[in-house]
Amino acid sequence: MTQGIVPGNFVRHPDRPDWGLGQVQSVSAGRATVNFEHAGKRTIFMLSVALVAVSINEASQT
Repeated sequence: MTQGIVPGNFVRHPDRPDWGLGQVQSVSAGRATVNFEHAGKRTIFMLSVALVAVSINEASQT
């Protein structure tokens, strides 16, 4: 259950907008490691949180 999220994707955490834009570093065993611009590197449990994918165009405007 990785929701189509792969390393290199840009995402946002739906419950933590203050973390800003994040880039997925790795996805393994239902977890994603994401480096957020205002919160640093975080491990996200994909079964609990549905990360919101951000298009490359939207990411470049941030």
